[in-house]
Amino acid sequence: MNNISDHRPPHRYDDRSTYFLTGRIFQNINLLKENLQKKIFLTVLKNLVSQYEIKLYAWVVLDNHYHLLFYLPRGAELKVFVNRLHSVVALKLNKQNCSPGRKIWYQYWDHSIRDEADFWKHFNYIHHNPVKHGFCESQAETFCYPFSSAKRWSKIKGEEWLDSCFEFYPIIDFTAGE
Repeated sequence: MNNISDHRPPHRYDDRSTYFLTGRIFQNINLLKENLQKKIFLTVLKNLVSQYEIKLYAWVVLDNHYHLLFYLPRGAELKVFVNRLHSVVALKLNKQNCSPGRKIWYQYWDHSIRDEADFWKHFNYIHHNPVKHGFCESQAETFCYPFSSAKRWSKIKGEEWLDSCFEFYPIIDFTAGE
């Protein structure tokens, strides 16, 4: 399926595709500032990844946005997945803060990964985001940042492997969604 939405910029809904996704909090408010709020987001994400048969490659959650890199079998479910993620997280955060009906999410941006180099550049961008936004002072510190998949990848493949990813596929500043 190669369906394009009427959203501006348009969302592509391609079957069997890998996507880079950015979700931003409304008015850039730091509604995910506390660890508990980030954990709520990750719990909802984990449940939905299983439900939609998504293969999640990389992720990071910061105070006012998140990035995901994932494979989606059915492209038409991209919008449904994101809407569900945002609505469930919003309900839980609003319940936690006694703020029913408060708008949480601004919108989301997606990018359909074109090739292997594009995949690894986005993978690296996600794992560098805690440094970019001041949560970590160095790339080495990201292996300890609890709200990123860098820690998981360092356990699976090792820190040297992650360092080599950065060497072979330098980070590009993907600022459109931020």
